Amino acid sequence: MTFDDLKIKTMKDHPDEKSNGKKAKGLPFLYSPWWCPVAVTLGVLCLGSVVIIIKLGVELSQVSDLLTQQQANLTHQKNKLERQISARQQAEEASQESQKELKEIIETLAQKLNEKSKEQMELHQQNLNLQETLKRAANCSAPCPQDWIWHKESCYLFSSGSLDWKKSQENCLSLDAKLLKINSTADLDFILQAASHSSFPFWIGLSRRNPHYPWLWEDGSPLMPYLFRLRGAISQTYSLGTCAYIQQGTVFAENCALVAFRICQKKANLLRAQ
Repeated sequence: MTFDDLKIKTMKDHPDEKSNGKKAKGLPFLYSPWWCPVAVTLGVLCLGSVVIIIKLGVELSQVSDLLTQQQANLTHQKNKLERQISARQQAEEASQESQKELKEIIETLAQKLNEKSKEQMELHQQNLNLQETLKRAANCSAPCPQDWIWHKESCYLFSSGSLDWKKSQENCLSLDAKLLKINSTADLDFILQAASHSSFPFWIGLSRRNPHYPWLWEDGSPLMPYLFRLRGAISQTYSLGTCAYIQQGTVFAENCALVAFRICQKKANLLRAQ
């Protein structure tokens, strides 16, 4: 092989070396074997950075929205709590005011009650003094015992407690008296008026053994027919006899075994009354 053949071969192997010699001399890194991997790596890094930045932006936006919502919730809770505290303070103030008013009312009522108690004690003491005075006056001048009614020359007691006629008679005797005896129409009018306050029956001292016997008072004197007319079980026969009682302005005849109130009568102490 000659020198000319070697030159031709060299030119065939590097046809553009002369023409591109200037360009190869200006950008030598384009022909570096590391350029492509570095460029890809930088691209990937840039793309990853962009993705991370976008993701961080989205997360930051979400966090910001969450913080804003939490801030709004906290503000709402704060306002609600402030309203509750304000309402509680108002309720406490109203309660304190009500307690104050109630305390004043209680103090006023207690003062009035104390005054009324004092007045009642004074009235009670005056009542006791009056009763004592009346008792002394009764012991000195009253013609009849306490609870007895004075009329003309007699004292009358309208007793409560139901007894049969016989026990009523014994009860009057224990009081140094007898069952009522009516001697005149004036006595009858007085008794009827005095008994008008009650609707209960009252035994009087009039009885008979059976329908074939006359009506007799306790002292054995007969009933004057002009005084009153008996009603009720006049013709009935009872083992204990038939007795008379007064009820609501009328004189009735009934079985002596029945129970009723009674009217006791005794003489008034007119000498003592004078």
